[in-house]
Amino acid sequence: MAVLVAVAVLIAGCNRLRDVGKETVYVVAQQQYLHDRVAAVSNRVGQVTNGQHLVVLEHGRRFLKVKTEKNEIGWLEEHAVIPQKTYDAFVALAEQHKNDAVVATGVVRDDVYLHLTPGRNSDRYYLLPANDKVQLLVRASVPKVAPGMAPPPHKPAKPAQPTSQPGKTASAATPASTAAALPVMPPAPPPILEDWWLIRDSQGRAGWLLAGRMDVDAPDEIAQYAEGQRIVGAYMLNKVTDENVDQNGQPVTTQKPEYVTVLAPMKSGQPFDFDQVRVFTWSTKRHRYETAYRLHPIAGFLPVKVTQVPAPAGFNVGPTVPQFSILVSSSENISIDPDTGIVKPVSPRTLNFQLIDTTVKRAGPDMDPIPLTEKKDEKAGAKKKAR
Repeated sequence: MAVLVAVAVLIAGCNRLRDVGKETVYVVAQQQYLHDRVAAVSNRVGQVTNGQHLVVLEHGRRFLKVKTEKNEIGWLEEHAVIPQKTYDAFVALAEQHKNDAVVATGVVRDDVYLHLTPGRNSDRYYLLPANDKVQLLVRASVPKVAPGMAPPPHKPAKPAQPTSQPGKTASAATPASTAAALPVMPPAPPPILEDWWLIRDSQGRAGWLLAGRMDVDAPDEIAQYAEGQRIVGAYMLNKVTDENVDQNGQPVTTQKPEYVTVLAPMKSGQPFDFDQVRVFTWSTKRHRYETAYRLHPIAGFLPVKVTQVPAPAGFNVGPTVPQFSILVSSSENISIDPDTGIVKPVSPRTLNFQLIDTTVKRAGPDMDPIPLTEKKDEKAGAKKKAR
């Protein structure tokens, strides 16, 4: 009797150990059906959706037998799930960036996956629905690679042939003739870069999102003045009171926000986050937005900070005025992370500007000349022309 009890305890202990060590996977597909067997003809026994965790019961060839929380058991394709290790990496990414400052906000255009690292071939998991709001944290630029393909390998230069030595036959090629016989290979074109954003959604989940799959939040009233540029961020400075009349001639009073925006060229892979700053103020006479200030071209970096500061002496505009701060750097004074493609300025300068009524004025402490990228390009072109 004692032996039977011991065996029963041992079996129960083994079952508990097996439950603790069960393999867990997470559904990456938008939705997937579970089938009762792996065959051309099978029955559906359940359905799973993105984010759902499953317990693996058996491994097959390209298929897994799993069990859901509802105790539904069936087979599904292995590529429809990610392992525990990848899920833990996504959790760690969100934990690492949960306190990062938000540099802009945006809206995804359609259903889109978040990736673990920037790149089309990196692991993906979270599926965001169309029109989902996201917070932008940092931008990265990486080579564009089609899904399922690896970047082309680097081919080293062909080594030079050894020079002829005494005792060699006359048929041995000389260095000059060898060089002439070798074809001249043109330099490889630079890779095509695409921008990715590290984002955080309303649930606190983090991941990398292709920049072309979302739109940065910007009011339509000022987005129409982008002039072929891409708005990287739009930040409200203050509000002014506008008195107008409606279609029936009745007086209408509204509050109109004024904005500072930062813009960049449509081309991806730029060594800066933005190259233009524009301030839009509201004209109470013409009842429309007008450009009060423009700074271009610069090498600017996010974030843009907006604060309220005491109004300077001599201006009758109230106790405080809005101030915005930007980071600028020379195009050569940047660092690029080789693993993520994140571009950062090495020693950026902070420039402060204040909106006083409809005029933008520079404020201290940095009042040195602003480095314009256009001047550097002109100098480089002059040196090249001289050479």
